Amino acid sequence: MFYPDTSILVAALTNEVETLRMQAWLVDQEAVGSAISVWVTTEVAAALSMKLRRGDVHDEERTAALAAFAHLAAPPFTMLPITHRQFELAAELVNHSPMGLRAGDALHLAIAADAGITLATLDRRQAEAGAALGTATILL
Repeated sequence: MFYPDTSILVAALTNEVETLRMQAWLVDQEAVGSAISVWVTTEVAAALSMKLRRGDVHDEERTAALAAFAHLAAPPFTMLPITHRQFELAAELVNHSPMGLRAGDALHLAIAADAGITLATLDRRQAEAGAALGTATILL
């Protein structure tokens, strides 16, 4: 089971260089199942809003991507809750300043680690930091 982070989902939902590859990867994961968290929901909305403000997508594209995400976030995806313990673990991860982890990326790593699943990402820094800190990660 994998925990795809926001970078994978936004790439799959919008027109990016990795869109087709991420869409195919997500389809391949349907058999084994994947998990996301409510934090992913927040970040997807934020990323799509940022794309709208930058002019990378039109309002209709953003609306369609949000609808596609709502459909995608339903089963077979498992929605993981976020706990106080995971926020504490994320704080520990960002305290490793040489890793350069952002708070949101650390929270994804903490959620995946706590659930005992592998975080999948397009973010090299996040994948390397997770691996260095003992969290199972895969860079796609």
